[in-house]
Amino acid sequence: MKISAETVGPFQENSYLVVDEEAGRAVLIDPGDEPLRLLELIARSGARLDAIWLTHAHLDHVGAINGVRRAHPVPVYLHPLDRPLYDRAAEIAVLYGIPFEQPDPPDRELADGAVMTVGALRFEVLHTPGHAPGHVIFHGHGVILGGDLLFRGSVGRTDLPFSSAPDMEASLARVSALPAGTIVHPGHGPATTIAEELETNPFLNGTAMPVRR
Repeated sequence: MKISAETVGPFQENSYLVVDEEAGRAVLIDPGDEPLRLLELIARSGARLDAIWLTHAHLDHVGAINGVRRAHPVPVYLHPLDRPLYDRAAEIAVLYGIPFEQPDPPDRELADGAVMTVGALRFEVLHTPGHAPGHVIFHGHGVILGGDLLFRGSVGRTDLPFSSAPDMEASLARVSALPAGTIVHPGHGPATTIAEELETNPFLNGTAMPVRR
């Protein structure tokens, strides 16, 4: 397995390409912006793109979908609880003054406990609401592709429309129970591990103020 990242757009969002090198197959996770850079990432991998998986539908995670799909017409997977955010992404982008292409509707739904495959690789979908109602993470092979649930030293915001602090606290408890050596590839910032965050992240070790309600 090879995981490559491109940090794109004004929100510096991490888009990930997960490749089964033996099979030559790949999935793109959270194509947020700058589709030409993401297409170059796919081309450099030499793999065939099979799908786009979304951790959630905030505008900084979905802005390059159509640009990528014009070259690779693959299905887009999203948890159904995030459709309201997805459908309003262009409207929200206007509020930020950001150029944005509204993506076409997603093709397939993600569900908690579902197993997603790319080549011989298998990832379990864990529904982790809080930052967004349909937020999910993809867990497998000692890693999580974690979206905006958990960052190095911090967690996703819960003061946004459709966010929920109680849901975030439950989702953080769920991810904290994963094996300590699990590598976290977050939606923003550098990679970390569950062990490192349990030791140093105030939102996981009990030293922070409660997640904002």
